[in-house]
Amino acid sequence: MSHTAELIAVGTELLLGNIANTDAQMISEGLSQLGINVYYHTVVGDNPERVRQAVDIARHRADILITTGGLGPTCDDLTKVAIAQAFGKELVYHEPSAQRIRDRFAAMERPVTENNFQQAMLPEGCTVLDNDWGTAPGVAFEAESTHVIMLPGPPKECEMMFRHRAVPYLKALSDGVIASRTVKTFGIGESAAEALLRDLMNSLQNPTLAPYAKPTGTELRITAHAQTEAEAFALIAPVEAQVKEILGDKVIGVDVGSLEEVCYALLKEKGLTVGTAESCTGGLIAKLITDLPGSSALFRGGIVSYTNEVKAGVLGVPQDMLDQYGAVSPQVAEAMARGAKAALGCDIALSTTGVAGPDPDDRGNPIGLVYLGLAYQDQCYVTEFHAGKVARERIRRQSAQTALDLLRRYLTGLL
Repeated sequence: MSHTAELIAVGTELLLGNIANTDAQMISEGLSQLGINVYYHTVVGDNPERVRQAVDIARHRADILITTGGLGPTCDDLTKVAIAQAFGKELVYHEPSAQRIRDRFAAMERPVTENNFQQAMLPEGCTVLDNDWGTAPGVAFEAESTHVIMLPGPPKECEMMFRHRAVPYLKALSDGVIASRTVKTFGIGESAAEALLRDLMNSLQNPTLAPYAKPTGTELRITAHAQTEAEAFALIAPVEAQVKEILGDKVIGVDVGSLEEVCYALLKEKGLTVGTAESCTGGLIAKLITDLPGSSALFRGGIVSYTNEVKAGVLGVPQDMLDQYGAVSPQVAEAMARGAKAALGCDIALSTTGVAGPDPDDRGNPIGLVYLGLAYQDQCYVTEFHAGKVARERIRRQSAQTALDLLRRYLTGLL
């Protein structure tokens, strides 16, 4: 059976724009992985009548309602009350939840105030979703052919409750299992990927294939429904192979997190070290790599050579080269990479030099022009990258990601 869900976020602070509704984004993404359709997001303030109205509308167009927010101890936390009334349920005191609240406050060495126990008032006959990340328990119940799941609003808490409490509950509603794999790409936009994959996408029913635009590249999610997980993945495998064949070297991996994680795994597998010499990216490549646990085993160091004096004095870029070609040039990108490799004693060195804006440089190089270098053994590869006339932060981010993709290509034999 195919399910349709609607998300109802409760909180006046969302309507005022004080905070962004990141819970809805996270839950929608998770539901799509489960093969559950989401057609509507609703945001409603801390008003019981309006919450009931939102529920009455949603229950007629979705068979799964997921609410976020309004489960806490204060007087404006009214989600449970409003939804219980909407479905004709009484709220009853749940002692195990009350004890979990006491235990949590004791662990924090803080006194528990009486209002916290309103969090233990739960709809009669509900499934209690224990909260190991906060005080407010989640709730799930079925009434009038509608499944209702209530989750706390704080984003980290909501995410953990959704993934570890709501997802198992939702999986149990499905006849069989739903599995998915995500093919991650770099260097191809959503529309370009869709154009290449359109015929394949239109020909599929089970599994399905859908593109998703992400800041660091397009993702293609393949989702299958079957009686067992093994059968679902067997359905996915040939489609995954077709996607890889069509998109070729734009594919950086399947079910991988990021380019830096891909590069980290490849460097570790090959026993190689890396270092960086960055100008326009200002150390961003080094940050992306060192954000990963264990990166000290393979990252030798980074030099932010923002000025010509540092390029010459630390990296050994010849001054006459800087004078003749300028800092933003393929010659300097190569010299920076070679200089970093020598100075840091690494197997591979990446370099970036370019114009991040807001103005062209003194030689007339346009905003968004970046040269990337990769030094290895006694060789160096340099490529020209055009980010376009976009925001400074975006030029830096795209340049750093493109440098990492250059590293990936070298490590996988694509250069």
